[in-house]
Order: sequence, then C-alpha cells, then structure tokens
Amino acid sequence: MAERISNLSDVSKNYDVILCDVWGVLHNGIDAFPSASEALTAAREAGTTVVLITNSPRPSPDVVSQLKMIGVADTAFDGIVSSGDVTRTLIAAGPKKIFFLGPDRDFPLLNGLAVERVSADEAEAIVCTGFFDDETEMPEDYHDMLVAFRKRGVPLICANPDLIVERGSRMIPCAGAVAAYYEQLGGETRVAGKPYRPIYDTAMAAAGKIRGGETAKTRVLAIGDGMPTDVRGALDAGLDLLYISGGIHAAEYTVNGKPDEAILNAYLKRENAAPKYWMQRLA
Repeated sequence: MAERISNLSDVSKNYDVILCDVWGVLHNGIDAFPSASEALTAAREAGTTVVLITNSPRPSPDVVSQLKMIGVADTAFDGIVSSGDVTRTLIAAGPKKIFFLGPDRDFPLLNGLAVERVSADEAEAIVCTGFFDDETEMPEDYHDMLVAFRKRGVPLICANPDLIVERGSRMIPCAGAVAAYYEQLGGETRVAGKPYRPIYDTAMAAAGKIRGGETAKTRVLAIGDGMPTDVRGALDAGLDLLYISGGIHAAEYTVNGKPDEAILNAYLKRENAAPKYWMQRLA
C-alpha cells in the first residue's frame, strides 16, 4: 500500500529530482494552490531540482506565462517540459497540410513549423489541442468529421493526452478524449505527452542539463493526480510516485469531504497502480 505523508519534505530529501504535474497539483485552471508552490520552493532550497511536466498543449514559454497569470510562484520550479514541446516534434515529422482542432489560444504550438493550416477536406493530418469550445462540446460532437478523417486514413496528432481536467470545481474534457474517441472509430493517433516515454525522456534531459549530469531513476520522484497520464506514465518510466488524491479522481474514494484510505487503496489496486506515497494535496 502507498504510504500516506503529511509534507513533501518528509520524503523530498531522498530525491535529487522531482518531476511534478501542474494542472490538478499546482492549480485547478483558475486558482493556484499556494501550499503546493511553497512545498516545491522548499524542496528546491534544500537542493532538489524541480521540473514541471505538463500535458498542456502550449509550448513551455507560454505555460510559464499562464502559471504567472494564475499565481503559481516562479520559485517553485527550475524548468518546464510540456506536451506541446514534445508534440512539435511529431508535427514536424508528419504531413504538412494540417487541420487544427482546438481553440485559437493554442495556435502558438505551430509557430516556426513548416506546416499549412487547411480545411478538413484538404487535411493530411489533424493536430488536436482540445475542443473549439470545451465548455459545451464532447467528442461525439465531432463524430461525422472524425469518421470522414478515418475513412481517408488521416492521423490525429494529440497535443494534450489528458481525458479531463479540473477547471475550478468542474471537470472539462481535453484533447485526449477526442483522441480516444478517434481510436474507437478506428483512427490512427500519435501522442508524445504523458503517459508516453518521450515527455519523460525530455524532462529527464532538462533536469540533467540543470544539474550538470544524469540522475539515477532511484533519485527521481514524480508527482501527479491523473491515473491514465501522471500515474501510468511515472510507473511505466520506473519512477517513484507521490499520488495527489485530491485531483480528478477524488470522487472515487472521498467520504464526507476526506479520502477514505481503505477505499483509496482498493481503487489503486483496481487500477493496478502502486504509488510509493500519497497525500490529499501537495503541501
């Protein structure tokens, strides 16, 4: 069973590098969680390198701007690697005529890449960062369009593998939900963000550059709340994991506003997940 801890400092001294999720751990899309920033800041002050690893479809400089706007302290991290960063490699290697599925705010993902945005009928690939309107739409709203793409063998490049994410007190669908639906329809998807290896390799390389050398996996702690992304990715990469139970899966084991440890452990067992530690919120 995972060990419940009260403070990140209880275990951070055992690690040289922390790879920390962002959405659901440092903020909920609207409000920052100050105690999480304070915990990571303290870990850095004690000598641990903190690299944020996020499934945001935006390149990392844009993620930095977003974090500042939300109120996440810039003392909480040494660097950031985003799904947008690693997805740019997939886009660059793919077909050049792309249909962009996502909000206008995600257009910077394509900056500097030799691709052409075209209509759905002309597209040779889909780049999906989310929904045109994630407040009202679901993957099924794109059924006819996706079936047409699948019939033509058009691959979908997913820039955000998350299925859902917190936005305040609500759950909002993400690009990963579109990719999963496209796969159900028989379509091909290409993904590099969590839980897949490219984003972890990139994050470890970033930590190595900051520290001036490689770090053994036994000295790396991952932190996250998403079962199919943060949890699965960290465990598949062979990393120790601190599971944040108060994130997107909290309803699975919360009783009277608090996590029930027996129900939580049953949930983790059912998901075939074995984090080393857990806490409700990073503090």
